[in-house]
Amino acid sequence: MESLYLNLEFWHWLTLAIVLIILEMLSPGAFFLWLGIAAGCVGIVLYVRPELTWQFQLILFAVLSVASIVSWRLTRAFFPPEESEVPNLNQRANQYIGRTFTLIEPIVNGVGKIRVDDSTWRVRGDDMPIDTQVRVTGVDGIVFDVERFLKP
Repeated sequence: MESLYLNLEFWHWLTLAIVLIILEMLSPGAFFLWLGIAAGCVGIVLYVRPELTWQFQLILFAVLSVASIVSWRLTRAFFPPEESEVPNLNQRANQYIGRTFTLIEPIVNGVGKIRVDDSTWRVRGDDMPIDTQVRVTGVDGIVFDVERFLKP
């Protein structure tokens, strides 16, 4: 095991960087990206200075990893992302809040169904007969919370 550390070369770090960045693409969030960048930086430093010991390489990787994550979090704190023009783009169910639909199955014991375009959705609310107009007031997972729609 000791010989593995003694023979660390720049391409080991660059390979680790590529693996970490691929892991980032396969997982949510933005954590492995910063570790991959740190590993890539260590690989570049080691290419320029090949005499660095494995202990220094690991310390440099740790410091660069922490520094990159902290700098990213500080950047996000001072420069938050812009609000989207379409905030419900990836939240299809939230797009229906406030809209009115007709029950295709009565709400019995608090549960029924409505038709939305070409699909049906479960609804939760007070018991109501079929063909009642309801307004979507909220979403809980894939279930709409509804109330009776009273025409103005």
